[in-house]
Amino acid sequence: MAEIAEDDAVPGGLAAAAHVVVGEDGLVRCSWAADDADYRRYHDEEWGVPLHGDRALFEKIALEGFQAGLSWITILRKRPRFREVFAGFDPALVARFTPDDVSRLMDDPGIIRNRAKIEATIGNARVVVGLAPGELDELLWSFAPTSWARPSAWAEVQAVTPESTAMSKALKKRGLRFVGPTTMFALMQSTGMVDDHFAGCWRAG
Repeated sequence: MAEIAEDDAVPGGLAAAAHVVVGEDGLVRCSWAADDADYRRYHDEEWGVPLHGDRALFEKIALEGFQAGLSWITILRKRPRFREVFAGFDPALVARFTPDDVSRLMDDPGIIRNRAKIEATIGNARVVVGLAPGELDELLWSFAPTSWARPSAWAEVQAVTPESTAMSKALKKRGLRFVGPTTMFALMQSTGMVDDHFAGCWRAG
């Protein structure tokens, strides 16, 4: 499922016996999105929707990297501040960040103050600006599976796939960091490369 901590089984470390639940609005949703308004909005409007564009995908790589080991809801609530201090995740701007910017970010309580992840985001931006326009989008989407079986129970939810492993290897080969197979599978789910809305969810295509 989307944006999971490395040792979690569901997004944000939530646990639920049922894979879908009926909300107060009458809509059937994946149960991980049932109890929090921010999660519901993200689930309904973003998660699993095909996402394209180098800047948008760079942002996803960065935020998924910051999420590693944490709950996605933490990142989701801090996302506006992340966007503000990382120049809207414009790779060309982030690539020009200096050690002074790293210090500035390390002093900002509105984001995840992890030096390794901050420096990796800046380094990743420098890799991205070295690619041709559209190349990051094309590269990432080249790993989208041609077919996908929608899960109908928690036991069917995957955390890593051959495609996410291959994506991870390709990105690491180009010099990107914090792009492990589990993190990249979360990216594939969140960007619609796979549609992991549970069978029965109103968002299931």
